[in-house]
Amino acid sequence: MSRCLHLLHSQPCKRSRLAFKASFNIVARPFSHLIYVAQAREGVALNGLNDLNNQPQDAEIQERLKELNDPLRDLYPQISPHQNRLTCGAFSQRYAHLTKGETRQDDDVVITGRLQSFRVAGPKLVFIDLLQEGHVVQGLCNFRGLEDTGVTEQGFKVFYHKLRRGDILSIRGYPHKTNRGELSVLAAELPCLLSPCLHHLPTELQDKQTRARNRHEEYLVNLQSANVIRLRSDVINHVRQSLLSEAFIEVQTPILAQSAGGAIARSFKTSASEFSDRQLSLRIAPELWLKRLILGGFDRVFEIGPSFRNEGIDQDHNPEFTTCEFYKAYAGLEELIQMTETMFSGLAESISVRTCRESRDLRGPEIDFRSPFKRLDFISTIEAAISRKLPELTSPEALSQLLRVFQELSIPLPANRTVPDLLDRLSASYLEPRCSDPTWIVNHPESLSPLSKSFDHPDTHQRVAARAELFVNCREIVNTYEEENSPFEQRRKFMEQLMYRREGDDMTIDEGYLEALEWGLPPTGGWGCGIDRLCMLMSGATRISDVLSFGHLRNVVASRKR
Repeated sequence: MSRCLHLLHSQPCKRSRLAFKASFNIVARPFSHLIYVAQAREGVALNGLNDLNNQPQDAEIQERLKELNDPLRDLYPQISPHQNRLTCGAFSQRYAHLTKGETRQDDDVVITGRLQSFRVAGPKLVFIDLLQEGHVVQGLCNFRGLEDTGVTEQGFKVFYHKLRRGDILSIRGYPHKTNRGELSVLAAELPCLLSPCLHHLPTELQDKQTRARNRHEEYLVNLQSANVIRLRSDVINHVRQSLLSEAFIEVQTPILAQSAGGAIARSFKTSASEFSDRQLSLRIAPELWLKRLILGGFDRVFEIGPSFRNEGIDQDHNPEFTTCEFYKAYAGLEELIQMTETMFSGLAESISVRTCRESRDLRGPEIDFRSPFKRLDFISTIEAAISRKLPELTSPEALSQLLRVFQELSIPLPANRTVPDLLDRLSASYLEPRCSDPTWIVNHPESLSPLSKSFDHPDTHQRVAARAELFVNCREIVNTYEEENSPFEQRRKFMEQLMYRREGDDMTIDEGYLEALEWGLPPTGGWGCGIDRLCMLMSGATRISDVLSFGHLRNVVASRKR
């Protein structure tokens, strides 16, 4: 008989006084520790249980602890081993075929989970719903079937009167399907409390501050929020498996370095005790490290991990974000576009099937990801929209002529008035709004892509980058390039970028990378995807904070105990 049942027997204890004291001193320690923790929140340290009535406490926790207090019971027992312990999902799948009224008496199983709800159907029958990883299984506790285990009628009442929504329970019993067709575990003994919930777990949570800052409570109450995080795992796994199936190897590159590198942005600064004489930066992107691996002979590499940009927070941006970048030697732009379309069409189908199969409360992508995706040429599409030609974008007069175009069209100017920023504004005004369906923007002006190869466009006669940018729902999802592999051209482009940097941007000429290029970088295709935005797209979320386990940085910094 499980030790968890001892407190539920109303029979007198037949141990000696000495044995009882020994048991009390050992088993009751977790309860006294709880009292100490409850009062430590108010800055009070207790010497023992005798101080309970004399010290201020969290009233809710005090009430719950008094309700649970029993000297013969460990509130946080070690979990007992069992050869047939099943998750709620595995139990539902294994025994879904049972017919109404059928019980598998030969299958002794254990399920565990959080108490979602319970129903008392008279003094001798209790139904318990356990939730685990989005799956719910019913436990059926019938007093008549438990009398042989030594449980008394009074002990049975004590059991269900102490239940609280949110408690962690373990139920041992037999697979059973009720006459109404409800798959259940017919309890062979009273369920064991593994960890009590010391707060009242609400059935709904509307307060935005609580939802944002106490994410654990949000996930317990709002199943849809938890399902978004599960979907995020599915998205990352699909991307990873797509690349592994193409013989890529997954790597990890440095997050801390002397310079951020890989993009133009404001980096986070920190220090290390080992290098007290210099500042370190958190990476902006892993790009330059990954291309060094291509130089080292690893022809297909990818990394899924965090990057950091010390910039603003909005519904699409967070200073800490997750990307996937891959680099493939001897791959051109068309090959990268085809890889992307194949990956995303497969991902959309996989997510739709899984969401439907598991009945997740998510909208899912209602987007046609069938290949080929639409394409928009950067310069010619803008010229058609504004009914005029753009100036020659590499000329010294390009800035003044672009400013004149903005003035004539009454387009608001960006804060930083450089050629790249003005071109970005034109893209945001005339290209991105056309990208509700999956759309590639191609042939960007060279100044927008300092790390990609360039060529003369045969139609516009402008110097453009071998680059394609995928937008879906008017949001950028993927950037892909043919990488610049000439150390001489790369140096020129780095020097031009220094002229365009904004105040506070971390941009230096990475001499180490230029030196590495001298060893010979093969023609290489590079690809970067914002995982957070991809998860937003696949889940139907409208804010980046919804697809981050603990929300955006503002939520994380402001998070606190309830």
